[in-house]
Amino acid sequence: MKSDSEIERDVRDELKWDPDLDASDIAVSVKDGVVTLAGFTHSYADRLEAESAAKRVAGVKAVANDIEVRLPSIDQRPDPDIARDAVAALKQELPISHKKIKAVVKDGWITLEGAVEWQYQKTAAEHAVRKIKGVKGVTNVITVKPNLEPTEIKRKIMDAFKRNAEVDADHISVEANGGEVVLKGTVRSWIEREEAERVAWSAPGVTRVDDRIVVSPY
Repeated sequence: MKSDSEIERDVRDELKWDPDLDASDIAVSVKDGVVTLAGFTHSYADRLEAESAAKRVAGVKAVANDIEVRLPSIDQRPDPDIARDAVAALKQELPISHKKIKAVVKDGWITLEGAVEWQYQKTAAEHAVRKIKGVKGVTNVITVKPNLEPTEIKRKIMDAFKRNAEVDADHISVEANGGEVVLKGTVRSWIEREEAERVAWSAPGVTRVDDRIVVSPY
């Protein structure tokens, strides 16, 4: 098992290795396998990319992203301009369901509101607005309406796990209560844990995923 110092070294190397990320102002610390990212980036996309890079490193149990977004003056824009671009991006990404989503912008921060039927619509809405020029952050409070019985949700998730080459279904259990899903078990890496959570969120009617999966090579 890796020590905290080894994980910290690997995270720093991964940040430097990523060609899409300027990590010169990002600080890394690790305690008990939990990585904390601090400092600042020049875009919201870079902040997210730094978090993704840290999660790719073997031995990482969790990531606390405390990076601040400091936009260069040339990238700063009025909230109404960002809001108009957000509406256009949502319409392009979700041509059928975009009318169910509202984007509220304050000081460059976008809050997504509304209700949709599928988790992928909620996720797609957030991805659509992340890279808009001038965005400092995104809060996604879109709700997902459940439309399946819990037993059916559980069955669909377990079937999806068994089809997925990146997830060891034998080491994960699923509990469903309404649209809320609890994942338990052990996986070999943070990436596998994220993939299991992604699969669970992809099931129709899922409104919440409580991911209690432990990362521990076996």
